[in-house]
Amino acid sequence: MFQDEGRFGRISDPRRCWGPPRVRPDVSAALVREYSYAYAALSPWDDDLDSLILPDASTVCMNVFLKEVAARHADEFIVMVLDGAGWHRAKALQMPDNMAFVFLPPYSPELNPVENLWGELREKSFHNRVFDSLDAVEDQLCDALAAFEPDHERIHRLAAWQWIIELNLNAN
Repeated sequence: MFQDEGRFGRISDPRRCWGPPRVRPDVSAALVREYSYAYAALSPWDDDLDSLILPDASTVCMNVFLKEVAARHADEFIVMVLDGAGWHRAKALQMPDNMAFVFLPPYSPELNPVENLWGELREKSFHNRVFDSLDAVEDQLCDALAAFEPDHERIHRLAAWQWIIELNLNAN
């Protein structure tokens, strides 16, 4: 499984949009700096997605997320591919018994298919939106992730890159 965290908040993300001819679309903006973090792990081989919304990106929250993923896949052994964030390598990180870590090279987000998930969520669920509260952001994020998790075709389209699918994980 590939894992990553995405920051979602009240600061708006204006993007291009369609409007009637000769009419400039009116897009609101907000500069409130309040954030929540979505944690996600996905498997490009079986198009499975596990996600949680947590208050920050930290070792404590990462431990909660890893425990949840391990419980959801209790009968499987998970090789979790992570970036080099500090909380991914912290001494206080508790690796579940049914999990091992593999770290991506530094500064290589293009190797992590979860980055495509964040882009898709931002484009489809958060573009040109202003939220009244952090709870509203979390509600929108929860709805978007809940719609994404069972949509295996969409996950496959975003994450099943040829080089990942062709990896020989049983090589000696």
